[in-house]
Amino acid sequence: MSKKYFGTDGIRGRVNQGNINGDMFFKFGLAAGTYFKNLKKNKQTAIIAKDTRLSGYTLEPALVSGLASAGMHVYTLGPLPTNGLAMLTKKMKANLGIMITASHNPYYDNGLKLFGPDGLKLSDKIESKIEKLIDSRIINNLSKPEMLGRVKRLEDATERYIKILKSNFPSNFRLNGIKIAIDCANGAGYKSGPKLLKSLGAKVFNTGIYPNGLNINKKCGSTFPDNIKNLVKKHRVNLGISLDGDADRIILCDEKGDIIDGDQIIAMLGNRWKRKKILKGGVIGTLMSNYGLENFFKNNEIKFIRSQVGDRYVKEQMQKNNFNLGGEQSGHIILGKFATTGDGLLVALEVLFSMRKGKKASELFNNFKPTPQILVNVNVKDKSIIKTKKCKQAIKHASSLIRNNGRMLVRRSGTEPKIRIMGESENKVLLSKCINIVKRSIK
Repeated sequence: MSKKYFGTDGIRGRVNQGNINGDMFFKFGLAAGTYFKNLKKNKQTAIIAKDTRLSGYTLEPALVSGLASAGMHVYTLGPLPTNGLAMLTKKMKANLGIMITASHNPYYDNGLKLFGPDGLKLSDKIESKIEKLIDSRIINNLSKPEMLGRVKRLEDATERYIKILKSNFPSNFRLNGIKIAIDCANGAGYKSGPKLLKSLGAKVFNTGIYPNGLNINKKCGSTFPDNIKNLVKKHRVNLGISLDGDADRIILCDEKGDIIDGDQIIAMLGNRWKRKKILKGGVIGTLMSNYGLENFFKNNEIKFIRSQVGDRYVKEQMQKNNFNLGGEQSGHIILGKFATTGDGLLVALEVLFSMRKGKKASELFNNFKPTPQILVNVNVKDKSIIKTKKCKQAIKHASSLIRNNGRMLVRRSGTEPKIRIMGESENKVLLSKCINIVKRSIK
């Protein structure tokens, strides 16, 4: 289903270019508010959270104005992880939750992630309906003066979110004696991350907790794992936790300083949940999940299914197949027993719960040997370049070369102006050759 504004994970782009500006955010708010208000012919409630980008101060008021103009009551929560917003949307029985974020992107990008009353990201079908409203005559959707929504700030959103997270574990679960390093990426989890871990008794070493509006994800967080590795080695902690800008991703570091990506975390959780008899059905990965992970689950008789890239598509496949665990190599991991979307802090708690009897992180992870993988991101002006005859021929040629020795995946990024080229093979020379064939055709 082709969409005009929404990508694989909401709306995202460069601030004050294209669709990421105050004028468009007013339209997004008015359209989304109109759609959800029309489901019931009375005033409804929307809640808004954001990460720490400077642009949030300009985009949030415009979004609030659009929602209130549609007749929606609005609660603003301030900086909060994406899944905190999703959890509170469901808990507060709101009709709509909106996260203002560009996730792991640099500060100069921003965007929106939208959640329905069930705490789930909106379907393609609903996004398409909202897009039609965006492009309709705005004046037709404006409420009468007496029907405008009211706006209120919710001051205790972080505390409510932490309370929900802790309620998923036994009341006697404590982290006394555990040393943890956490990199909050100067993003949405900069308050809730350290506060949560300290409230459970852990000794916490922080970095990435001083956002200034311009340093979110800047040489920190889950996309810069060396940061957490250095902190783990410096303070000799039991576990390192690295979040991204909106804290829905997590990358870990064990006590030896070895980085643990999303695939390794999913492997550990899938195997553990199977032993504890809490794994439901199997595990959902994506087209980017390492081939070694697929073989690991096959050898352990755990069903494994690949979805499109994007945690929303992972969740859709989890629902379709009635699975309760899924995720991505990048660290988007959905614990379906507890949450509707990725949550770095929730996954961290589940890992720490697994370590509570003295088990070391290095003993829990590295359950499989990854198949050598190369991922190349090529910046482009027009992502449709991969549909040209030249690119198609190059992709076909590279895929035929590697067919019996690995696999190739070439796709458009759903969130950035990039073409992503991924290849996997034990034959590293062949792998590099195939990657370069495709890369040259794009450049």
